[in-house]
Amino acid sequence: MPMMYETLRTETQDGVFVITLSRPDAYNTITPRLRDDLSDAIDEGERDRDAHVLLLRAEGKAFCAGYGLDWATTGRLADLLPGEGDRVWDSVMDMAMIGSFVDVYMKLWYARKPTIAAVQGWCIGGGTDMVLCADIVIAGEGASFGYPPSRVWGTPTTAMWVYRLGLERAKRYLLTGDEIPAPEAAASGLILECVPDDELDGHAMAFARRMAQVPTNQLVMLKLLCNQTAENMGLASSRTLGTLFDGIARHTQEGLDFVSRAVELGFREAVRERDDPFGDYGSRPR
Repeated sequence: MPMMYETLRTETQDGVFVITLSRPDAYNTITPRLRDDLSDAIDEGERDRDAHVLLLRAEGKAFCAGYGLDWATTGRLADLLPGEGDRVWDSVMDMAMIGSFVDVYMKLWYARKPTIAAVQGWCIGGGTDMVLCADIVIAGEGASFGYPPSRVWGTPTTAMWVYRLGLERAKRYLLTGDEIPAPEAAASGLILECVPDDELDGHAMAFARRMAQVPTNQLVMLKLLCNQTAENMGLASSRTLGTLFDGIARHTQEGLDFVSRAVELGFREAVRERDDPFGDYGSRPR
């Protein structure tokens, strides 16, 4: 019997262990509960002897729109603002907090079995930190990727961009924070491919079933053989730097100014102000 979770559900079909994020009304945004559920679900899939492959998908209009406002509320944002007598920012504790999320995303990378992600709608910010740790990413043609917090208030914590895109393309997207439509993401190598939106689930499942025909021991060895290349290129140290810089970015003067605007106007309006000059994400022309 599958385990029961608050933020996702699991099932095994034809050698594929399917993890489905199930907070569609909240755009499957990341919360501590989702972090913990995803960690346990990946472990469940690793233990499942009938599963050769793990498939991560999501319900609703968005795969994952980053970290959730139901967790990072305006009240929590206000706590980040310095006040008289407040303690200095503790970078070690901050790294431990963000690292607890990063460690879970990296389970998709370090899982012995291959991991595939099927992406629809928004996959931005922290959602990319998660999904780019999967071995294979397939998206619907209407999906969009990007790391808008690179404009202010964050850096990619899992640091997968260079390893997927190469140096210059990674700089092109991270130094602007630009939105990346799925066809462009596929053409640039950020993801494997994009397919018509109404074919996404069937296509991703068929691909996972095809892979699941290979013995698990073969899949484990071949995945490790491929991933070791990125490890030898310094993935672990890049990830440590990305996690540390993410905390620093939230405590620069510009980061604190962004928090002040979020407290004053609301988080959504502060984000809109950030993205309006670029004309993308929620600020793109209608």
